[in-house]
Amino acid sequence: MSRPITVYVPRDAAALSVGADAVARAILAEAEARHLPVRLIRNGSRGMLWLEPLVEVVTANSRMAYGPVTPDKVAELFDAGFLEGASHPLCHGPTEDILYLKHQNRLTFARCGVTDPLSVEDYRAHGGFAGLERALALSSDEIVAEVTQSGLRGRGGAGFPTGIKWKTVLDARADEKFICCNADEGDSGTFADRMIIEGDPFLLIEGMTIAALAVGARQGFVYLRSEYPHAAATLRDAIRIAYRQDWLGEDIHGSGRAFHLEVRLGAGSYVCGEETAMLESLEGKRGMVRAKPPLPAMEGLFGKPTAINNVLTLTSVPVVLARGAAFYRDFGAGRSHGTQPFQLAGNIRYGGLVELAFGVSLHDLIYRYGGGTASGRPVRAVQVGGPLGAYIPAGRLEVSADYESMAEAGAMLGHGGMVVFDDSVRMERMARFAMEFCAKESCGKCTPCRIGSIRGVEILDRLAGGGHSEADLALLEDLCAVMAEASLCAMGGLTPLPVRSALEHFPEDFVSGRTA
Repeated sequence: MSRPITVYVPRDAAALSVGADAVARAILAEAEARHLPVRLIRNGSRGMLWLEPLVEVVTANSRMAYGPVTPDKVAELFDAGFLEGASHPLCHGPTEDILYLKHQNRLTFARCGVTDPLSVEDYRAHGGFAGLERALALSSDEIVAEVTQSGLRGRGGAGFPTGIKWKTVLDARADEKFICCNADEGDSGTFADRMIIEGDPFLLIEGMTIAALAVGARQGFVYLRSEYPHAAATLRDAIRIAYRQDWLGEDIHGSGRAFHLEVRLGAGSYVCGEETAMLESLEGKRGMVRAKPPLPAMEGLFGKPTAINNVLTLTSVPVVLARGAAFYRDFGAGRSHGTQPFQLAGNIRYGGLVELAFGVSLHDLIYRYGGGTASGRPVRAVQVGGPLGAYIPAGRLEVSADYESMAEAGAMLGHGGMVVFDDSVRMERMARFAMEFCAKESCGKCTPCRIGSIRGVEILDRLAGGGHSEADLALLEDLCAVMAEASLCAMGGLTPLPVRSALEHFPEDFVSGRTA
């Protein structure tokens, strides 16, 4: 019998939403009917979401990409000889040569879409666990020093240096310490966490284990949003496999060092993306923000020193340990070292994930990779950093996508999500959305956030409903100042950012009730 031909069909949620399961069934059925040996692997997504379901066929020289494939096209693909990599209108040539992928700097997402997500053998064959193997031979201080020297910063909001956070937890005296991964990915336009968990879950397990070795923790938790059932199932399967193969447990590969890992699901609260509200939820309480100090690094989960990082931070760690601090530090711009997985969403032609070194311009991301708007109309604004991020006008898209440049532009990079809007958008409605979002998602603990957001919606409704009011504009600015300076956490503190940016860059929308 001839050797089976390997075909990859994604199991990523984005691919599933457009029929990947049906495509997989159709390929197996067609192969059986034609007596052709096919080995089907359900991989993660490559991040080219407009091509999903993207089917790849392994040939002698490369993996050939076909997409978007629908079940009714499968027989036609077999007729054309796609198992041999033959040409077809859905064929994009070798996957690695697709321009969208070819010029990326894939460090964190190097395996995503390439390997079988639940195969340790496949993971190791592509460099997996090399970072952990090195970490097992180092002391905690040496691991922390390596991460500090790499310049790795938190891939969430403030970009705080990871090594400094870990050093604080390492130096804290306690009988128990914890590692918590904040995987409560709730920002609009973001999907990198879900993609990496569904497509390369062992990477997160490896990163968290290295973090545990660095700070002296024996127990870790992944706080995952309940809206990600496929990610939860994949990660739990990967954790079970890691325990069976001694990558987790009491004696990690004979090293005498222990780490245990569990997945906990949130209940859909946006504010639990804030680290102290997440801790409250993990402890079985209502997700409400804690006052700081004390910082979680000193008194976190159950009052113990806790290192809290998000998915993209922790999945960057194995690369740092495997290839060295200098290798990672050489990517990026200024004090923004390494790479960032940018997520392109909204009104954009080629939505998906692009991992590049810090320093690429928003213009290149939107036009070189994203292809401009899906509608074909001019870009008017892009919101960077989630629903509480600033709106950047089309005339300022040359800004560099790094922490310092974005801050100088009055914006924030956040989780790397970008939502594009064309010239039909009404910015007074977007400003209102930010205030309404805060009103709905506020934990209610502090007055500026709880009450200020409601008052903000009322003011914006008055402006939209009739005419221009200097008094209302002044009142809105005062309200934004109070929320930004007096809110207990970033939920209320950042809500003014999209409102103020909309007022600054698109004042005509608030003056005349602009219509599309």
